[in-house]
Amino acid sequence: MNLSNLFSGIFKDKTIFVTGHTGFIGSWLTEWLCELGANVVGYSLEPPTEPSLFGTLELEKRITHIICDINNTKNLQNEIQKHSPEIVFHLAAQSLVKQSYENPLETFQTNIIGTANLLQIIKDENKIKICIIMTSDKCYQNVESSHAYVEDDPLGGDDPYSASKGAAEIIVNSYKKSFFADNNENQTKIATVRAGNVIGGGDWAPARIIPDCIKSFTQKNPVHIRHPDAIRPFQYVLEPISGMLCLANKMWNDKSFSESWNFGPSHTDTICNVKQIVEKVIKNWGGSASYDISNKKSFKESNFLLLNSQKAQNKLNWYSVFDIEKTITETINWYKTYYYKIDKISQYSKNCIQSYVKHAEELKLKWTSKTIE
Repeated sequence: MNLSNLFSGIFKDKTIFVTGHTGFIGSWLTEWLCELGANVVGYSLEPPTEPSLFGTLELEKRITHIICDINNTKNLQNEIQKHSPEIVFHLAAQSLVKQSYENPLETFQTNIIGTANLLQIIKDENKIKICIIMTSDKCYQNVESSHAYVEDDPLGGDDPYSASKGAAEIIVNSYKKSFFADNNENQTKIATVRAGNVIGGGDWAPARIIPDCIKSFTQKNPVHIRHPDAIRPFQYVLEPISGMLCLANKMWNDKSFSESWNFGPSHTDTICNVKQIVEKVIKNWGGSASYDISNKKSFKESNFLLLNSQKAQNKLNWYSVFDIEKTITETINWYKTYYYKIDKISQYSKNCIQSYVKHAEELKLKWTSKTIE
């Protein structure tokens, strides 16, 4: 399947600058952009885990691969000037709640000041057409209610990670209103994306439920669940990526899409807590996989968090593709392929993207159209 004409073909042969390209979501985004025919320039720290999805997919061989800190403003500016990208996806971040408790200043520096560094460079360069910044579903002030958050709900966050993402949203809004608010057609269009808790193959980060399961099961140990009743907007990793790509397509010729967007699971999908997610993982993994409830709560986490993606559905015609059952199945099949060497994992990962797109086409989702809307 040739994917280069997806999203009106806007990524084909264009230079796309991706910060955080060595991370879990960044690696999947980079893989998809390569499939779309883009010339990807990645700017990031070294892969955060070993193994890593970035290394597994051998992405370094197919892109311009730059290892550097987002806080190195001068180097970031030099690389942007050197490569003259037309689109920027900003994913570089300290992405773990647990680590934010251990290193709050590093979290604030990377997630807040790192974002400000990028925006300042874009303001001064004024050559980039689109910049999409991924923050988090945790940017909202979570009041632990059954309310699914919408884009104009109050921002906040009690833990350092959530606070850093809420602050990043405020920083982006400030730059937009102060420096990118006129009607200059050549001015950069800027949007933020708030994604749910992503699940997918190739995630080995600590203190995340799927990697914790995989690590335990491959070592023939039960997985320890810290917060069994916690509810999150769990979704397949390609969902927010398709949302970002769809958004970029819309933004290319229309500044009105330069807003904040939620990309989460469908409101009709089953809402599962952590314990139920683990039970589905165990069913898919098979064998002697099991779990137990850990009494050790090493850091505070919220119990209830959901996203409302109706704005993306109404204005972008974007809808999630996989329900939670399919999400778990696809995720565990990836890990089984990797650990049991069922197939070459790089090709299998490409097939995962093509399968996802094919499923979206079968659902007649408009972002799969090959024509310009």
